[in-house]
Amino acid sequence: MGTLVALLLIVALFGILGAGVWIGIAVLGVAFIGMELFTTRPAGDALALTVWGSLSSWTLTALPLFIWMGEILLKTRLSEGMFRGLAPWLQWLPGRLLHTNIIGCTIFAAVSGSSAATCATVGKITLPELAKRNYPEQISIGSLAGAGTLGLLIPPSIIMIVYGVAADVSIGKLFIAGVIPGLMLATLFMGYTIFWALRHPGSIPPADIKLSFMQKLNESRHLIPVMLLILVVLGSIYLGVATATEAAALGVVGALVLSALQRTLTWQTFTGSLMAATRLYCMIALILAGSAFLALSMGFIGLPRQLAEAIGALNLPPFGLIMLLMVFFIVLGCFLDGISMVVLTMAVLLPTLQTAGIDLLWFGVFIVVVVEMAQITPPVGFNLFVLQGMTKHQINTIAVAAFPYFWMMVLAVLAIWFFPALVTYLPSQMKL
Repeated sequence: MGTLVALLLIVALFGILGAGVWIGIAVLGVAFIGMELFTTRPAGDALALTVWGSLSSWTLTALPLFIWMGEILLKTRLSEGMFRGLAPWLQWLPGRLLHTNIIGCTIFAAVSGSSAATCATVGKITLPELAKRNYPEQISIGSLAGAGTLGLLIPPSIIMIVYGVAADVSIGKLFIAGVIPGLMLATLFMGYTIFWALRHPGSIPPADIKLSFMQKLNESRHLIPVMLLILVVLGSIYLGVATATEAAALGVVGALVLSALQRTLTWQTFTGSLMAATRLYCMIALILAGSAFLALSMGFIGLPRQLAEAIGALNLPPFGLIMLLMVFFIVLGCFLDGISMVVLTMAVLLPTLQTAGIDLLWFGVFIVVVVEMAQITPPVGFNLFVLQGMTKHQINTIAVAAFPYFWMMVLAVLAIWFFPALVTYLPSQMKL
């Protein structure tokens, strides 16, 4: 029964999307259909309560603020300074400025804790600059889609907090455990970008004029404003001065101050950045509301629980169990956001994991990496939606561009399975 319901909902989702309906409305519609047809719960009041609850979270306030910060950097040409400062140091690397997507997302992931915020904020800065310099659009979008998922793995991470509570695992240890895998994944993304650039040498714009070391240092002064902004945001979080939401507000104020000092802030750029951030966030918020209601609908139908129980009943060896769970969470990610996946399945999966002897700390990092995969797989890959709103391309086009980075995440899962110390070493050295 569960499989039939899942297939019906998939067909309904693709049918509604194919009719040209907005993504957020399509997801809400599928959730409404599922709850109305396959549960006894009244769908109307559940819709109202879920949408309000999903969009009234104080933590969520960080998302529009970070997006606005990125818009200010873009509209006041601070982002051009960042590119000008990075360019001399990346000229020798195959792919050159394509790596700014990955480096930028790696840095910003340590600020936001959100995949959507990381993808949207960095993309607002990098995509226009890469297009201006004639970098191929497909690899520009693909590298951003992949690297944007680092917002879930590199601490602080919202989904790690949810998992830590659900599985009774130290959140501090989870944060520390995500550092090495996060950096490893960023390295894998850069490695694939280098490989692509070597295979398509004619697609990458030629290097700028060769500069001496001192000239490179001189050009790096253009990085100072943006780096100061990052230090303020990061430092306020790690020193305990501000929460992520408060740090996002500091980032907006800092971006406004920097642009004012550089005399690039005008009333036009201020209102333009605010309206652009509002439009992008409204698109994301509608999808968030749809995902929350879809998660509720799936929970009432009981589909995640049924699938998790079926996996537990197979009594697989540990490696087989992990591989099956990877496929399970990727498929589940076609319908649910990462937090909903964790909440709806962990109570059922925990006994199975403990029986198989799988370290719950290690599993926390594993599940975050797999949820990252789901962020770039259609039909409900959240990063794909964010990029569709920014680039106006079809979901399938963006998914194809991001697909190689999906396989880099598969490699990361294999790496942490065969070398679990990548996850467990740092937490074992800390007393938390």
